[in-house]
Amino acid sequence: MIGNSPALAASLKRFEGLYPDVIELSLGRVLAALEALGRPQDRLPPVIHVAGTNGKGSTCAFMRAMAEAAGLSVHVFTSPHLVRFNERIRLAGELVDDARLIGWLDRTFEAIGSGQITHFEATTAAAILAFSEVPADLLILEVGLGGRFDATNVIDSPALSVITPVDFDHKAFLGSDLRSIAGEKAGIIKKGRPVLTAIQRKVSDDVISKKAAAEGAPLYRLKTHFVDAMPEDLALIGEHQRSNAALAAMAMQLFGNSVRIPQEAIFRGAREATWPARMQRLKPGPVTAMAEGCDVWLDGGHNPHAARAIARHLNSLGGKTALVTAMLASKDSVGFFMPFRYLKPPVFTMPNAAGHVGADPLQLVEAAHTAGLEATACAGLADAMRAAAASGADRVLICGSLYLAGIVLGENGEAPD
Repeated sequence: MIGNSPALAASLKRFEGLYPDVIELSLGRVLAALEALGRPQDRLPPVIHVAGTNGKGSTCAFMRAMAEAAGLSVHVFTSPHLVRFNERIRLAGELVDDARLIGWLDRTFEAIGSGQITHFEATTAAAILAFSEVPADLLILEVGLGGRFDATNVIDSPALSVITPVDFDHKAFLGSDLRSIAGEKAGIIKKGRPVLTAIQRKVSDDVISKKAAAEGAPLYRLKTHFVDAMPEDLALIGEHQRSNAALAAMAMQLFGNSVRIPQEAIFRGAREATWPARMQRLKPGPVTAMAEGCDVWLDGGHNPHAARAIARHLNSLGGKTALVTAMLASKDSVGFFMPFRYLKPPVFTMPNAAGHVGADPLQLVEAAHTAGLEATACAGLADAMRAAAASGADRVLICGSLYLAGIVLGENGEAPD
């Protein structure tokens, strides 16, 4: 199974000893680390900062492909990784190599000293240090969680802030109502700097527009004609990806006020973008062999909004789909299964990745039953895949968790590159 090298794993593990006793939502710890590193956030290429609930990764992938098609050199920061930590940091188009990454992690560890910091904050500081020392034309910076207090929210003057669709997720941290969640996402809006938002529910749009007005930030909304103008042969599968590509295209036009992004580059990027575990058809390998006779697909979507997009795409394919599902215990499992209630796929639940607080497979069965679906609890991936194939399905979709997606890609030998 593919994973982090022992040397990189050891370098990352050192930060676990710095974890705060009590997590207070603030930027204080990451700002202190960056100050000790000499404020690398002040030496970055132009930044497009991306927050939202769904579509962040896909939108970043489309933006990167469009910018690179225009000849620009692009850094990208995303999270979480699926198979290897290196996936989080793309330097001028290439995933960071172990040797340089370990060097930046070690310098960050030394700079923090005896201070307290979370793992994500520390590694974000190391990534910003890396981005400051390698030349590029653009840095696409994806928020990890929320926005207002996310460790990436240390850029005073981004070239552009982008907010993808806002929906319910991470309720323990962001609140249980859409207004509160939208307020956290809108926290990336900066004084006087332009902001672009996806098509939002009215409550979210109201929150974003009020925050933009308060900051004197020019607000742009995704236009439906951008969605209609996207090519039919998008690189990423699913009708929802048209909106993600359109948001990226509009972002490139706004960014292009200073660096022109030709229309042909936008269309080329829309056709060439890559982003793993988003309706990804798996290649032949050890995991696909577990479901002999079925096509095997993978999607890391794990909330109701993502499930609605997945269900719409499955409906367009026809045939019978079986779901193999694991989820974090904190996720809205009933809300995830509800969009599938008309398709009636058989559901096979399993434990989530080790080291994470996963939902009990039996609890997931009850959640699926609540949504009107037949479901069976399985001991692990192999059992679930074999049971799904035996159900007479044409295809098996593994879904519900990015952590599960990472295990699947690693075991099937398909690490992102």
